[in-house]
Amino acid sequence: MRMFKIAAVALASALIGVAVATAVFQPWSDEDSSRAPTSAASPSDTSADRSDGEAALSSDCLPAADIYDSLRPAVVEITSVSGGQSPFGPRSGGSGSGIVIDSDGSILTNNHVVAGADSLEVRFADGSVAPATVVGRDPGNDLALVRAELDGQEPAAAPLGDSDAVRIGDPILALGNPFNLEGTLTQGIVSALDRTFSSGGNTRPIRDMIQIDAAVNPGNSGGPLINCQGEVIGVNTLLENPTGDNVNVGVAFAVPINAAKRSLDELRSGSTVSHSWLGIAGQEITPALADDLGLSVEAGVYVTLVASGSPAQEAGLRGAFDSETEANSSASVPRGGDVIVAVDGRDVASVEALAAYLDGEKKPGDTVTLQVVREGRELSVEATLAEWPA
Repeated sequence: MRMFKIAAVALASALIGVAVATAVFQPWSDEDSSRAPTSAASPSDTSADRSDGEAALSSDCLPAADIYDSLRPAVVEITSVSGGQSPFGPRSGGSGSGIVIDSDGSILTNNHVVAGADSLEVRFADGSVAPATVVGRDPGNDLALVRAELDGQEPAAAPLGDSDAVRIGDPILALGNPFNLEGTLTQGIVSALDRTFSSGGNTRPIRDMIQIDAAVNPGNSGGPLINCQGEVIGVNTLLENPTGDNVNVGVAFAVPINAAKRSLDELRSGSTVSHSWLGIAGQEITPALADDLGLSVEAGVYVTLVASGSPAQEAGLRGAFDSETEANSSASVPRGGDVIVAVDGRDVASVEALAAYLDGEKKPGDTVTLQVVREGRELSVEATLAEWPA
């Protein structure tokens, strides 16, 4: 059985819609348990207010046993099979978890759970099994929508919550099938918000991930992260693996459910969701950095690298480094890069703010106007966004 694992790798400069300098993790799968982790190439709390100002630890929470009883029928095990049929042994396979979101058999999971599968099988909590197919994918957020082929069944659907209302310290539950142990429930708290995952190179970072300390292990991928009101607030996706043993160390990550909600219409229509790509690596301007680089502004995004063939390159943006190799081998950031101070008239104070606007408000093919400071002069640059490269 193949399970989906996460291995920590070194931080490096990433080419992005916009890159964010944070911890980097690399997902991988083991077709046999002896396989070593792959390594990556070197390169908000926007919460809803609560009246008491504290995490909901008592009166707002349902008993964990009641949440389990309610949500367990909506959590499935997804088994994938890939590779050619062989008379000398079984075809390769893997398993993960999924969340029933509609009584028609629509199931939300991670894209890496179903990637490369020739066939899928879904096992429900009552033990019934149904074949399934992938309906749509959002590889940029590691999400996929699967539909089980039901025979008169109407499976229970999990209620979807609001991940923007999540706060650090909130109690949470994780439900899934770690190590093929079906229907396993673990608990913890939200440890941090707004984490960004990037596997390095030119891959799109997954933004706004929810960090948790609940025990999440291989096989939990695609299963629900649940708040203490029994609502799904995320899709459990990544596990930090500093030891190489591929077991929980108390640091795991979930894609926020609101990211899935934004993509659901496209996923249901059978589409592969695309995300806008500018093609830069950048660094947030601080007063100290501005002083070191002799910049005339103290806020914005300093462009460290421009991807070859990217919209940013076509628009004439300049990076501090000429290549990713040069960036990876340098101990300091040189002068000469553009500073992006605004996009479409909106001030840009950070890399994350620029990324949020491009990813949340714009689509591939849209044109944006960037206000750029270059060698002390301000100029406008128009860039037509592209799709993230595969």
